[in-house]
Amino acid sequence: MGLISALFSGDLVWVFSIVIGVAIALTVHEFAHAKIADWAGDPTPRSQGRVTLNPLAHYDPIGTTLFLLFGLGWGKPVQINPQNFRRPRQDEVLVSLGGAVANLIVAAIFGTLLRFHVVPAQFLDLAYFIVILNCALAVFNLIPLYPLDGSHVLVGLLQRPQARQVAAFYQRAGMMPLLVFIVVNQMVSRTLNVSVLWTPIALLIGLLTGSPSHF
Repeated sequence: MGLISALFSGDLVWVFSIVIGVAIALTVHEFAHAKIADWAGDPTPRSQGRVTLNPLAHYDPIGTTLFLLFGLGWGKPVQINPQNFRRPRQDEVLVSLGGAVANLIVAAIFGTLLRFHVVPAQFLDLAYFIVILNCALAVFNLIPLYPLDGSHVLVGLLQRPQARQVAAFYQRAGMMPLLVFIVVNQMVSRTLNVSVLWTPIALLIGLLTGSPSHF
């Protein structure tokens, strides 16, 4: 659900939850990319003001606005220069993994709070939404399709000859494989009532909270 749906339904609690949840999820994701690149020796993110937990620094006028309004979008991409890394290939993998790991940490924190029933009743929906959104971002971004983080992880983990071949495929194909995956997932979900994408996310949510998502 995005802000458009929440506003039309008149549910101000959901409006609040969406704004806070998206701000947290995208901020920690992009901050983690920037911070790990900074640790690895690349001054680019710090020079651009990205090594911060200020949500405004990671706001993308198009991507984040779409995310807020419709529930599908992105944060402002962190620019890096792998040539500045002390260990270029290994560090690029760590930078790429950083966003998903940060989302999983946030999901684990709020999932633990929910599991042990220490979240006040008025914030239950917000806490669940934070867990769901961070799990979804982590799983989705680890899909090894360009331009998701998983594509960079795959290239970094492969031996150099295979890495060059896969990188060349990503360059030729662009975002088409990802779009095909999304469309096929939607078709399978509607036909068989099974989502290739949502199933691991739901399992992760249940693992972290101790109960399946109530959304």
